[in-house]
Amino acid sequence: MKMKLILFTFTLLVIDIIFAVFTAITESAAFLSLTITAGTFFYHFAMRLLVGFIVSKHKFDANSVWFTEKPFEKKLYKMLKVKKWKNKMPTFAPETFDLSKHSLEEVIETTCVSEVVHEVIIVLSFVPLLFIIYAGTPAVFIVTSLLAAALDGIFVIMQRYNRPRLVKISKRRKA
Repeated sequence: MKMKLILFTFTLLVIDIIFAVFTAITESAAFLSLTITAGTFFYHFAMRLLVGFIVSKHKFDANSVWFTEKPFEKKLYKMLKVKKWKNKMPTFAPETFDLSKHSLEEVIETTCVSEVVHEVIIVLSFVPLLFIIYAGTPAVFIVTSLLAAALDGIFVIMQRYNRPRLVKISKRRKA
């Protein structure tokens, strides 16, 4: 999955450069639209890879207030039926959640890292809105930003759903 995403991101960059060259040569509005669209997609994928790389270098405490389950969350997760769909979502690095390769504490740490990665990405998903001033076409930027943020919100929910259960198992094992 990792290599596919990196390759896809690089491909988006190449496509964006090609469209930009055609835009410069032809001054075509169609190629400009394609350049903006490909550039926006490239930004979203490259930013995700970069944020993941940077945040994964940090350690987090699963017991901090930020990561502890809030009173409303259980009801929310039940309403969203998280248990039914959480295992069907793709994972960038599934081996980091593998309990046969990592301790329970390491997997809990990974859920914290993953949550922070997706929370930062949610915020950075709205950076392309600044390009509305330059490029116009607000619909492209608004739709891609909202969809990207919503998608990452799903991954935050997954981590926040799984972590309390893992912490509970860890506490039981230690007792």
